[in-house]
Amino acid sequence: MQFQEVYNFIIEKLETGLPSYVIYHTADHTRSVLKAAEHLALAENITGEELLLLKTAALFHDTGFLQDHSEHEEISCKIARKYLPQFNYTAEQTDRICSMIMATRLPQHPGERLAQLLCDADLYYLGTSEYEVLAEKLFQEFKKTGRVKSEHEWLLRQTEFLKNHSYYTKTAGENLDIQKQKNLEQLQSRIKQTEVHKDSPFQYVQDFIQAVFGAALAAMALKLFLVPNHFFDGGITGISLLTHEIYHFNLGLLILIFNFPLIALSYFTIGKRFAIRTLCCVILLGLSLLIIPDYPVTADKLLISIFGGAFLGIGIGFIMRIGAAVDGIEVLALFALRKTSFTITEIILAINIIIFSIAAFNFGIETALYSILTYFTATRCINYVVEGLQAYTGVTIVSGKSEVIKYQLVNKLGRGITIYKGERGFLPGKFDISSDCDIIFTIITRLEFRKLRNLVYEIDPAAFIFSHEIKDAAGGIIKRRAH
Repeated sequence: MQFQEVYNFIIEKLETGLPSYVIYHTADHTRSVLKAAEHLALAENITGEELLLLKTAALFHDTGFLQDHSEHEEISCKIARKYLPQFNYTAEQTDRICSMIMATRLPQHPGERLAQLLCDADLYYLGTSEYEVLAEKLFQEFKKTGRVKSEHEWLLRQTEFLKNHSYYTKTAGENLDIQKQKNLEQLQSRIKQTEVHKDSPFQYVQDFIQAVFGAALAAMALKLFLVPNHFFDGGITGISLLTHEIYHFNLGLLILIFNFPLIALSYFTIGKRFAIRTLCCVILLGLSLLIIPDYPVTADKLLISIFGGAFLGIGIGFIMRIGAAVDGIEVLALFALRKTSFTITEIILAINIIIFSIAAFNFGIETALYSILTYFTATRCINYVVEGLQAYTGVTIVSGKSEVIKYQLVNKLGRGITIYKGERGFLPGKFDISSDCDIIFTIITRLEFRKLRNLVYEIDPAAFIFSHEIKDAAGGIIKRRAH
C-alpha cells in the first residue's frame, strides 16, 4: 500500500477540485480527521496494516464532495475503488476501506473496530474547543446547499444531534465528552437567545381583523337566525341563549358573565395570551350583539338550523385561529379532564345533553332537536375552519431502510417518531423468508403527507406506507396553534 503517494494525490484534488459551496468539508477537514484517526488508533493499539487502512479511509471519506454533496459516501467509495488499485491496494483492502467510509453516514452505525475509530475521528470536533468555529463553517455550507434555512433551525438540529451522540471508542469518550457537554450547553444558551418570538405589528392587525370578522359573523348568526326563532346552541353560548330566553337578560352581557370565570381559569390552565385574547373576543362579540338588531332572515326551521349553525361555527372558527375563543366550555372540559377520568369529548357531551334537555323541557322537543342540528352544523364548520388543513394523520412505514428514514423524519421533517419492532417479508411463495425491521409510526398534518411520502420513496421506493385519520392527539411534539 503506497499511502504517502495516495495521500499526495487526494489532497491535491481536494485543494483544487472542491466546489465553492464546500466550506467545511475541505482538505483541512480531511487532514484533521486523518490526524484524529491516527491519534485514536495509537491510543487503542491499532498499528501496521490496520492503521494504514484506517488512515486511507479517513483520506477518502469525503472525496465524494468533489462531485456532489448528496450521497457523498457512495461517491467517495466509487472514487476509492477507482484509484486505490493504482496504489497497490487489493480488492479486499478496498472493500474494508469502503465499509469504513459508509459507516460515517449519519446516523452512524459502525460495525468493526476500525469503522468505530473513523466515525469518532470524523466527529472528533464535537468535543473540542474548536467546535464553535467549525460548526459555523458547517452551518454556512448547509445553508448554501439548502439543508438548513435559518440559524435557529441549525441550532435546534445541532442541539438534538449532540444530545444523542456518543463516541464509540473509550479513548474518544474519555478525552472529548466533557468538552462536548460544554459545547452542548453553549448551544442551548444560544437557542434561548433566539427563541424570543414577538408578533409583528402586521400580525397583530391581521389577528384583530380576524377577531372582528369572527365576532361579527357569530353575532349575525345569533341575532339574524337563532335568537328571533328561539333556537339554541351548545356550550356557554347555549347556556347564555337559554338564560336569555327564560329571563330576557341582555345576551351579550350574559355571554361575558358566563365566560368570565372560565377565562380566569384559562389564565392558569392554558396561558395569559389565550386568556387576554379570549376576553377581548368575548367583548367584541358583546358589542356586535348590541349593534346588530334582531331581524329574522327566514322562518324556515331547517334553514335556520343549518345556516345559523354555519355562520356561528365559521365565526367562532376564525376567532379560534388567532388563539382565542368565545365559548369557554372547552376550558371547563380541560379542567375537568385533569380531575376525572373522562375525556374532553365526553365532558362536553354531558354538558350539552343537560343544555338541550332543559331546552326540550321549556320550549319543546322539536326546538331542542333543531338546536342539536344547529350545534352539529356549527361544530363541523369550526372543525373545517380551524382543523381543515391541519387535521392529523397517523402514518405507518415499513421499510428495509428504516434507519435512514427515521433520521430524515426527525431531522428533515421535524417530526417525532415511535418505533415498533417487527418482521417484514412473508410474501406469497417466499413465506419462509423474513427479516427483522423497525416499523415507524408518526403523526403529521394532511398537508405534510405528500412531503413525507416523497421523502420516504426517495430513500426506499419499495417502502410500505399506510395512513389513517387521527381523531384526537395531544402531547409529544405535535404542532399546535399558539395560545
